[in-house]
Amino acid sequence: MRDISFGQYYPVKSFVHNIDARIKIFVTLLYMISVFFIVSYTTFVCMFALLMIIIAISHVPYRIVFRSIRGLIFLLIFTAIINIFFTSSGNVLLPIKIGKLVINITDQGINFAIKMALRFTLLVLGSSILTFTTTPTELTDALEVILKPLTYIKIPVHDLAIIMSIALRFIPGLMEETDKIMMAQKARGANLDSGNFFKKIKAMLPVLIPLFVSAFRRADELADALDARCYNASGKRTKMKVFKLKATDLISFFAFVALVVLIFLDKYYIGAVVASPDLGGFEVQGLDIFVYRLIMIITG
Repeated sequence: MRDISFGQYYPVKSFVHNIDARIKIFVTLLYMISVFFIVSYTTFVCMFALLMIIIAISHVPYRIVFRSIRGLIFLLIFTAIINIFFTSSGNVLLPIKIGKLVINITDQGINFAIKMALRFTLLVLGSSILTFTTTPTELTDALEVILKPLTYIKIPVHDLAIIMSIALRFIPGLMEETDKIMMAQKARGANLDSGNFFKKIKAMLPVLIPLFVSAFRRADELADALDARCYNASGKRTKMKVFKLKATDLISFFAFVALVVLIFLDKYYIGAVVASPDLGGFEVQGLDIFVYRLIMIITG
């Protein structure tokens, strides 16, 4: 559980921390959408390089950011295997016979699996940067401002923002509680690490039951605290901090919009597909075509 760092805020002063929370939310949404439109490995490399620069500017240690990926390695491997074995298009590289069933591993299947794993990694890292550099209170207030037009159709935007804020605050607490319960169970002789997959799931029952009890107790205590402070007694609540856009916020936003435009141009304008005879007919797409031709020119 220590490997899951999503939802945790890293307190430090940096340029990324000082960007308006509303801009960071908009940029993250654009980023998550644009990741699914990346078609070339060159663009993937550029996006990873951009993320590394942003992490360096944010002063959040790389090991803490990449810890969010380490806890999801199993899911990455599982999705990659599914894509490899269930993509039938492309050149067959390795036919696998299981009785009468024949599964063909193709170059397009491997290509698709690699790109899906890269997209998943980019999504997790990008969303982690948002939570590492923005406090739950700032996220709540920013979401409430962004979704304010929905109040005209009677949607309780403030309540939804508070629910999200409480959920984000509960994540680190629940992880810490899980670690304590697991250590307590191991001290009592519980074996949580050995055995097959199903035995490990069964062994987690003594951890899950007290965890649920603790979570419900915390929720009950929080509800009592909100009632004691007359939460929601007034319809018009004021903010301790009022958001004000700065020039650096707008520059950051439009710079990222320009990057998103380049990603869409890579897919829809540059994104022709060329089959490379030097790579066994493997299809090269988008900016990879220019990189491939440049390598061919350099190597003669």
